Amino acid sequence: MTTRVAIVDDDALVRAGLRMILGGDPTIEIVGEASDGREALTMITAASPHVVLMDIRMPVLDGLEATAELTRRGDRARVIVLTTFDTDELVLTALRRGAAGFLLKDTPPADLVSAIQRVAAGEPILSPSVTSQLIAAVSGGSDARRTRAVALLERLTEREREVAITVARGLSTAEIAAELFMGVATVKTHVGSLFTKLEVANRVHVARIVLDAGLA
Repeated sequence: MTTRVAIVDDDALVRAGLRMILGGDPTIEIVGEASDGREALTMITAASPHVVLMDIRMPVLDGLEATAELTRRGDRARVIVLTTFDTDELVLTALRRGAAGFLLKDTPPADLVSAIQRVAAGEPILSPSVTSQLIAAVSGGSDARRTRAVALLERLTEREREVAITVARGLSTAEIAAELFMGVATVKTHVGSLFTKLEVANRVHVARIVLDAGLA
């Protein structure tokens, strides 16, 4: 199935570059563009993209607020924040506001296409360097946080702990399946169980618990 993609960035050269990168892929259709968050909300309603590539720093309404508004109104478009900024606070803010992915603008074209396809299929995605940033942010966790993380992980089966550790390493669903010799559907089931047992909403929070516990 063709993935419908919208591009939101206030830099015309960035938008042109993304069009060039994505336009030649037969699995992707560019259905709209916008130069600020407010314009993006109108465009997304009209174009109904599956995935939105969303910049953060924009006039009128920034990408984080636009993402939050899409979440509030229940829009089905899945947002990949695409930015030059990779601080852990920006990553966590974007995810809290409903983003399905966070990539840097220097992401190689093939990886960007893969990320779009994975997010369209319902899988969250983080740039490897962003994952490293989060690891650095939590590597010096407090004793209280470590104790809580260990207690949460004790709720898991041995197989679920293995999956949680691979999630913390930033592996995709397919990569986890290959490494642990499991089916993709089984991995998805385990990941869903992790969200429930660890009381989290996404893979980044799973990774933070694993890291706090000192298991990765």
